[in-house]
Amino acid sequence: MAAAAAAAAAPEGVPASPPEEPVRDDAAVETAEEAKEPAEADITELCRDMFSKMATYLTGELTATSEDYKLLENMNKLTSLKYLEMKDIAINISRNLKDLNQKYAELQPYLDQINVIEEQVAALEQAAYKLDAYSKKLEAKYKKLEKR
Repeated sequence: MAAAAAAAAAPEGVPASPPEEPVRDDAAVETAEEAKEPAEADITELCRDMFSKMATYLTGELTATSEDYKLLENMNKLTSLKYLEMKDIAINISRNLKDLNQKYAELQPYLDQINVIEEQVAALEQAAYKLDAYSKKLEAKYKKLEKR
């Protein structure tokens, strides 16, 4: 068809271009069909292999994720138990601190008395030192007078 249109469009006296050789579509189709049949089986097998491997990969990924969540769950449980232990320890410390504060409050009047007695002892000690010094002076005067 294209050759006939080109011949009709050519001016008179100009020879038309030689007609093109027809392409053999039948041979190309047969070759494509022959190549297509084994390729389909090959592609099908490759697709099955790919899906099988993809399923294995996804199963592994999901298993790993599941194991990660199980690990986190166990860690959370252990952390919760540790916090419960720490809570019990804190409660015991608080209770003991209250007991100690109560005992200290009960002892406070006695501690105040001890402080007062300590101050009195210090004052008595100072008085004893002064008395000792005064008695030494008197003794020295007495010895002086006795020598005369």
